[in-house]
Amino acid sequence: MLFHVRMDVAIPHDLDPELRTEIVTKEKARALELQRSGVWPHLWRVVGEYSNISIFDVGSGDELHDLLSSLPLFPYMTIKVTPLATHPSDLQVQR
Repeated sequence: MLFHVRMDVAIPHDLDPELRTEIVTKEKARALELQRSGVWPHLWRVVGEYSNISIFDVGSGDELHDLLSSLPLFPYMTIKVTPLATHPSDLQVQR
């Protein structure tokens, strides 16, 4: 199943700088791990914001929830998930 996911990050300004660096470092490592595994095939930055738009390819909404909640920045995120379905006018479907 494909999911369109927008993640907006809001790390508190008063968070200890060392803790912030540690969390951001762990977040990058986890994101790379999920991308390499194939479940996070697309990741785009939203220009001018601490946000991203991503496509996840997972078996269920429960699996997606588990993946998203495993992200170290999860406690500081507002997340919007949209399940995706094949569109009948998609060129890939027409072939």
